[in-house]
Amino acid sequence: MAEPPRHAGIAAATLYNDASRKLVIAFKHGRRIAMAAMLARMMAARLPAMDGDWLIVPVPLHWRRLWHRGFNQSALLARQIARLKSQRLLVDGLLRTRPTPMLGGLGRSARARALSGAITVNPRRTAFLRQARILLVDDVLTSGATTTACVSALRRAGAEQVVISCFARVLSETEKT
Repeated sequence: MAEPPRHAGIAAATLYNDASRKLVIAFKHGRRIAMAAMLARMMAARLPAMDGDWLIVPVPLHWRRLWHRGFNQSALLARQIARLKSQRLLVDGLLRTRPTPMLGGLGRSARARALSGAITVNPRRTAFLRQARILLVDDVLTSGATTTACVSALRRAGAEQVVISCFARVLSETEKT
């Protein structure tokens, strides 16, 4: 591989298809936040063994999107997974320092450009991330641009290992990660 991934694997509860899309839309845009527990159980079932101490870190939203939506869907999933796996949640480990456009409909390179420099480590949490094993949580993994930006920030902060957990993963000939 010309550019091997900087993460230690991806655990997806399901592939992104019509059924999973309906669940994600109901959860995220339909504001059915009670679905977080069920989706997180499905995600946790696909995780590798998490021996020892791990930090559960959600993909961040910019504060404006968080204010508009009222919740961070990844943080809701991360909270449930942390509870299920008896691991520590670090909900503010990462920050989205500037607003980014909705990534749906953008190609791989446009997504990467939109996220360039937008995700950083929370300077108040750097000490927690150094030499930590981290489970990065997101709802949907499409091109991998968002998780790549998050993993890069976490690795720059000294994270020992990052595993990605998502509810649904897009797999197609044009969108492989």
